[in-house]
Amino acid sequence: MVTFLVAIALLIVGYFTYGKFIEKLFGVNEGRTTPAYAKADGVDYVPMNTKKNSMIQLLNIAGVGPIFGPIMGALYGPVAFLWIVLGAIFAGAVHDYLTGMISIRNGGAHLPALAGKFLGKTMKHVVNGFSILLLVLVGTVFVTAPAALIADLTPAWISLGVIIAAIFVYYLLATLLPVDKIIGRVYPLFGALLLISAVGVGAGLVITGADIPEITLTNMHPDSVAIFPLLFLTISCGALSGFHATQSPIISRTTQNEKNGRKIFYGMMILEAIIAMIWAAAAMSLFEPGELSAILAEGGPAAIVSEVSMLMLGSIGGTLAILGVIVLPITSGDTSFRSARMIIADYINVKQVKMSSRLWIAVPLFAISIALTQIDFNLLWRYFSWANQSTAMIALWVGAMYLALQKKPHWVASVPAVFMTMVTFTYILNAPIGFGLSKGTAYAGATAGTIAVIIAFAWSLRKRLNAGGVIQVDEDVPQPAA
Repeated sequence: MVTFLVAIALLIVGYFTYGKFIEKLFGVNEGRTTPAYAKADGVDYVPMNTKKNSMIQLLNIAGVGPIFGPIMGALYGPVAFLWIVLGAIFAGAVHDYLTGMISIRNGGAHLPALAGKFLGKTMKHVVNGFSILLLVLVGTVFVTAPAALIADLTPAWISLGVIIAAIFVYYLLATLLPVDKIIGRVYPLFGALLLISAVGVGAGLVITGADIPEITLTNMHPDSVAIFPLLFLTISCGALSGFHATQSPIISRTTQNEKNGRKIFYGMMILEAIIAMIWAAAAMSLFEPGELSAILAEGGPAAIVSEVSMLMLGSIGGTLAILGVIVLPITSGDTSFRSARMIIADYINVKQVKMSSRLWIAVPLFAISIALTQIDFNLLWRYFSWANQSTAMIALWVGAMYLALQKKPHWVASVPAVFMTMVTFTYILNAPIGFGLSKGTAYAGATAGTIAVIIAFAWSLRKRLNAGGVIQVDEDVPQPAA
């Protein structure tokens, strides 16, 4: 219990200390016009207040990741706590803040455009492919996962297929309609359910004096699965997630002032990490590793969610908690497709004011996703995890280059970028879904690949700096009259 409470405290302190440091390092300009006003179009560029933006950002980024991921990561034991705390403060929240704020400074640009500007034109195409793959996988996973939970709460005559169809209809509407028409209106209600869920389970752990294990670096995984690199892909949302880099630009287009960025981007990542801590602690305290593994094998993370909710809060409170968990994937799935639609539109330079322009981009995305729902969830999750953390790695390198070009300390982004480069390279070289190489060969290959990426970053940075500021890190925007 001590480790759990200290971890929560460290996350809160991290927001007020390291978060403030990152904000100061970035250099907020309160007088700068944000894209919400400079490019207002009534569809994607719509000014919204900080409270609403923060709630939407939290619900956008907090899919099943900060619940399902930590539950599966709990198999490793309390070492998972360490990754959630250190990852969120020094990597995840930095990642979210930089991608959100750099997007604001560049007209609400999405990650592919930012990668093209700061890492080279080739990276724009690479990241565009990665982003679309990631978003479609997320959207698909976040259809099947909540559908399974809803099916447990509804009468047997309501089939799983009907539930999946209903979720897809909602996703289509949320993807096509202006951001303030559905997302801006229903998210406060969804946010209340989310808070009831997280606070209820967290309070239950404390009040009952749950036997939450204390910190240890021992690998407790019942199948002796290696901590590196798998833990850092299993727990992504809640520590560091590239998916967030696809979501932050949605809110960068609705943010009213740069000063709100730390609360919206850094702060909501910290809050997501607290949610992750709660569910990881619940899984560790209520189930032995072997028992947890068996339940996961039989019913997946959703089964753990149901058991934890009912055990901690009873039938009524447990049902509300499960509803809160259902909200998370739905409020990330809808914006996954919306973000994919926006990225494709930006990539092919198609304005999104007309409904027809939105429709012909969105429909093929949903067709692909519907086909993917027939694939096993666990297989989808493994591909999602790798694509997700590869995107995070690229986003961190974008942040590092942005800071370096201004001759600011880029280590706040480049250090976690190097770590995640090693993680993602090692995984794809070793994993059966990748190249299936031996661990030794994978480690050697990942090391060589990471060194090559570092050299490429340093070479590109030096070339750009020697060019005498050829690249302009921020867009010029029309400023309001004095």
